Amino acid sequence: MTDVTRRPDPKDLMMHGLINRSIQCFLRDTYGAAQWDAVALRARLGFSGFEAMLSYEADLTERVLEAACRVLDRPRDGVLEDLGTYLVSHQNVEAVRRLLRFGGVTFGDFLNSLEDLPERGRLAVPDLDLPDLRLVEGPDGTAILRARSPMPGMGHVALGLLRAMADDYGALVYLEHLGTDGDWEIISIRILDRAWTAGRRFELARGAA
Repeated sequence: MTDVTRRPDPKDLMMHGLINRSIQCFLRDTYGAAQWDAVALRARLGFSGFEAMLSYEADLTERVLEAACRVLDRPRDGVLEDLGTYLVSHQNVEAVRRLLRFGGVTFGDFLNSLEDLPERGRLAVPDLDLPDLRLVEGPDGTAILRARSPMPGMGHVALGLLRAMADDYGALVYLEHLGTDGDWEIISIRILDRAWTAGRRFELARGAA
């Protein structure tokens, strides 16, 4: 049955500060504090940074992304994909990697846990709304991930995140953003080698040797 739910108008939405803070930290950690200051000025924030536990109008998030694209002279899709990669690979956001790695021992396990990710995120932050995710196994071994969020382009964040997680698990994976189907963004996932490299070490117990 076709899902006819429409994406709400971003002007009517609020964005959790944790998401805005993640965008800020990505820009600062990747491009430097001066570039973040330039983005904040161009976006007319009126303050130096976001508070993680507050909520902000979604239009403010859009202004920051638009400003980042102009300051960095980069396309929006590329900035969002790099944001997804940052959320897994940078040492300053290790908590995000841990949340994702609890999805399973292998990259395949991780994929199969993606639909539960919003619920797991709310266990840590009760009012955090992560993208709606749906995973479908194709007959040719290719998985299709459907992602829906009030913020356009979250599928590209998911693409960067999946690419980084594949590296984290040591899997060789071919990923492709196939565009949109209504409110859903579509990502094709083909695992070419589940044990391509050793991957990054991960311990369930924090601080384990």
